[in-house]
Amino acid sequence: MRCAVSILVSLAASGALALPAPVQPRQHSDDQTHHTAADWNQGATTDFVIHPSCNATEVAQLRKGLHDALTLAEHAKQHILRYGNSSEHYRKYFGVAPSGEAIGYYERVINGDKGDALFRCDNPDGNCNQPEWGGHWRGSNATNETVICPLSYSTRRPLEQLCALGYTVAGMEANTYFGSDLLHRLYHMPAFGENHVEHFAEDYAGALELAKTNATYATHDSDILQYFALDVYAYDIAVPGVGCSGQATEAASSHGSSTSSVSAPPMSSQTATATNAGTAPDAAADAPTECHTHADGTQHCT
Repeated sequence: MRCAVSILVSLAASGALALPAPVQPRQHSDDQTHHTAADWNQGATTDFVIHPSCNATEVAQLRKGLHDALTLAEHAKQHILRYGNSSEHYRKYFGVAPSGEAIGYYERVINGDKGDALFRCDNPDGNCNQPEWGGHWRGSNATNETVICPLSYSTRRPLEQLCALGYTVAGMEANTYFGSDLLHRLYHMPAFGENHVEHFAEDYAGALELAKTNATYATHDSDILQYFALDVYAYDIAVPGVGCSGQATEAASSHGSSTSSVSAPPMSSQTATATNAGTAPDAAADAPTECHTHADGTQHCT
């Protein structure tokens, strides 16, 4: 035993029997490359751009109207995300179409880059000289620009009045409110409508029919995107559980008719060129008549 102990002591003394070295933290080499996240969003425009031609009052009203447009789009998107394509309101306007496209076009307005959209208040193309024009998309003259004429500032309603003063979605124009009117105008600009959102239904009754017979087009129909946003906001938020849908038989004659069957603020007007689309026809009701021309030369009047 004494011999064994003596051997172990000798080995330890000589270093032949060594204890494990303590674990040391890993050291970063001086030449190690440090990666940082790319600033992929640099230069993004997150707010709508308003031209200097708009005075302080017009800017205030435009910003409020654009806020209302975002509010309508956001709730429409959230409603679809909650219920998919199964809710009564969704089936009413979009039929059995998959929900992705409608969600996408609302989201495009909400979070899409806004640098390629300009709202102006002057009259570069002369169309605001027509007494019943509320505004127009400048089309080939300036694809990314929309003019808001003085008539809009005196006739459009704020979203807080949704369902008030006898309004129903079926019975009055979709552009009664500044927010829904501007939503329509945004979809005319390629930055948001991507030259894909168009007019396929001619009026409210036509919108409901399109949802039943050709839902593929309903999810990128400009008017239907407005109708749905207004209807679900009215039912879910403005007058919860009640809303103000109205009946299809109330529906005002819209695009394709020269007169309006209800007394309502004027329809928005967009033009694809700088040339005047002609004198707007007389209205048979109290509401002024408006016309606008699309890129294919088709003129719509309300």
